[in-house]
Amino acid sequence: MRSLITALVLCFAFAPGAFAQSMSLVDRVVAVVNKEAITLSELNDQVTAAERQLRRQGTPLPDHATLERQVLERLILVKAQLQLAKDLGIHVEEVQLDRAVQRIADNNGMSLAAFRGALESGGVSFDKFRNEVRDQIILTRLREREVDSKIHVSDSEIDMYLEQNKDALQQQIEYNVAHILVRLPDQASPERIQAARAKAEKARAEALAGADFAKLAATYSDGPDALKGGELGWRSAARLPELFTAALKNMQPNGISQVLRSPAGFHILKLLGRRDAKGAAGPPVKQTHVRQILIRTSEAVSDADAKRTLENLRERIVRGGADFAELARVHSEDGSAARGGDLGWIYPGDTAPDFERAMDALKPGEISQPVKTQFGWHLIQVLERRTAGMSPERLRLQAREALRERKSDEAYQEWLRKLRDETYVEIHPGDQ
Repeated sequence: MRSLITALVLCFAFAPGAFAQSMSLVDRVVAVVNKEAITLSELNDQVTAAERQLRRQGTPLPDHATLERQVLERLILVKAQLQLAKDLGIHVEEVQLDRAVQRIADNNGMSLAAFRGALESGGVSFDKFRNEVRDQIILTRLREREVDSKIHVSDSEIDMYLEQNKDALQQQIEYNVAHILVRLPDQASPERIQAARAKAEKARAEALAGADFAKLAATYSDGPDALKGGELGWRSAARLPELFTAALKNMQPNGISQVLRSPAGFHILKLLGRRDAKGAAGPPVKQTHVRQILIRTSEAVSDADAKRTLENLRERIVRGGADFAELARVHSEDGSAARGGDLGWIYPGDTAPDFERAMDALKPGEISQPVKTQFGWHLIQVLERRTAGMSPERLRLQAREALRERKSDEAYQEWLRKLRDETYVEIHPGDQ
């Protein structure tokens, strides 16, 4: 065996051309992003994943060359963001990654071992999945640092928003929207603008002629949701750009908008549905006054330890007459501890789904068994319930959150556009 290995080493040592040719058959560079290469195998892996996702959604696949081009552009943008995050010192500790993967397994109702088995039986490497989760956490933290942390909403903006959206707040209309974005670079030339508009008009014409909008999004859109068929999901008017809501309010379900222009580029909308939601200023809603004791898990505190601690605390309260508020002040690991665990009046949707389900199952005065969410383990006590309309303070809070979300989405798209423009990219022609 040793002589065979030596012969192979000597063969390649004296025939570098043959070695290079062999390597080129295995993999090659299809693009360079700053100083980092994207290889053909990396591109092929992502194209396969995109095809799997589109088929799972029931979206007709665009032709292979178009899908490769779309996936490559997304890879370029992800590489540019990850490089910036690395330069800024943003990273994910292994223990944080472990918790994130565990939460995903929990949300799928599986143990970690069963979840790993399900991934691998579906042809997905567990290590590759972990790396993708790591990248998503990094991208989220990068956005929080570079975009979300710089969003400011003033009181005067809230006042104006509440005044301008009185009718919408009463009706609480939500839209299910699909979206195609043809992105424009910063300071685009007239020729580039004309070409982008022509591309958007072509996509709109095909949509009006009956083409599958999800396939058109996967083919034409530069938006981050392109490979999800362009779907933005259900959103209230307050959470959509004003440019979109102005077009949507006059559209019927399955209608296609005109080509809309924003600083990010050209947009086409399809209204998939419209519905009335539970109104902020509409009918009264059930509210729950609740308090909690939260134990967070860590390297030092396992799930079993956290759960056992809360079981002991519950026993002390229920059997021993201990005061919930006093135990919360001593043991709870969140901002409500100083208030004896009091979270105030909770509205539907305010808390994690598992927390809300446990809370809704309790009668006033009852204490839950330990409940696990992504934040840790909770002991929950319902103090009282009421049915009432939204308070002015709550309305202002919702208005602030809606404005922040709208501003953040718009700012993020603009930030991505500038990042892409400032990134050195070299595409190797004929390699895709």
